[in-house]
Amino acid sequence: MPISRRPLLALPWLLGLWCLPTHAAVAGNTLQVGPTRTIKTIAAAARLAGADTTIEVDAGDYVGDVAVWTQPNLNLRAVGGRVRLRANGMAAEDKGIWVVRSPKLTVEGFDFEGAQVPGRNGAGIRFESGWLVVRNCSFTHNEMGLLTSNDNTAVLEVENSEFAYNMRPDGHNHNLYIGQIARATVTGSYLHHARTGHLLKSRAAISHILYNRLTDDGGSASYELEFPNGGVAVVVGNIIQQGPLTENPVLIAFGAEGYTWPFNQLSLAYNTLVDDLPSGGSWLKVKPGADAVLAVNNLLVGTAPLQAIPSGDFRNNFNTDRNSLAPGGSYRLRAGSPLLGKAIALDPNLQAQREYSHTAKSIALNIAPHNPGAMQRPLAR
Repeated sequence: MPISRRPLLALPWLLGLWCLPTHAAVAGNTLQVGPTRTIKTIAAAARLAGADTTIEVDAGDYVGDVAVWTQPNLNLRAVGGRVRLRANGMAAEDKGIWVVRSPKLTVEGFDFEGAQVPGRNGAGIRFESGWLVVRNCSFTHNEMGLLTSNDNTAVLEVENSEFAYNMRPDGHNHNLYIGQIARATVTGSYLHHARTGHLLKSRAAISHILYNRLTDDGGSASYELEFPNGGVAVVVGNIIQQGPLTENPVLIAFGAEGYTWPFNQLSLAYNTLVDDLPSGGSWLKVKPGADAVLAVNNLLVGTAPLQAIPSGDFRNNFNTDRNSLAPGGSYRLRAGSPLLGKAIALDPNLQAQREYSHTAKSIALNIAPHNPGAMQRPLAR
């Protein structure tokens, strides 16, 4: 069916999702956790903490130290280095290392490793309700990296974090699996080495996937990026690579399991898409019935055309090959490439404002975006 040309993000119900309560934090207590502190374990801090509490955890390994968080306005941060949470066979509520049902919780500087449960969905964090902000964390060697519920009021924000080597015995795993929540934002993060499952899967009503690196890097992921139930997906400034061991030739899929949200729109801008499948893959698979599809200023490292559906707004996307990229794995165009400066101006909502920087961060651009693809800054001299 034809895809309508409705304005981007113009419907009132979408604006309402952006106006969810902010649960602004107020001054509260600070708890200190560590081997030399009065509070020795994170589990004990989870029992003792009240609302509006900052929990500072000394760097080091915390083995089998699992927790459930329900209090509002919690801030957990590592102090003096990384905090490594090793599950070692333990799981909160048989779900994961942490279970989060907090109206607002922020975590920074933690590494979640080795979650396994009988149901095979052992997650570094199982996020069930509220608002969760994950900053500068890693999720490795769990059955699921971070797994959310289907609470349609929940909000997830992931920034500058890493997801890798998460796998379960039957292979139906995902590095980051976002359920049918209100909004998900993933920025400046590095997702790689999935096995069978996807690097990132989001069923959220609104998904903003901005300035990340989603690359197989020797893994065997299925889709690199999937929105199985549609929604509004804004994908800007990402490096997305399909490796030779992939189990699905499509990099990005939209609506594969049917559309469940009132409005379903996919926007792809300033992404570098790389197809290393020897037989050649497909950049994009969109199920019929989407309201709008836009793809502009993308760099396609491979031979297939981007347009894979009969309708949509496909403009200024360029095919090239690996030889056009600078050495060193940065995915930048070589100096002197004829594609430099070929980007066209877009709506401010889709203009690239930052750029992915390895490993697991993004940096603000001090120049207007001018190249197709994710990388805008000139090569370092």
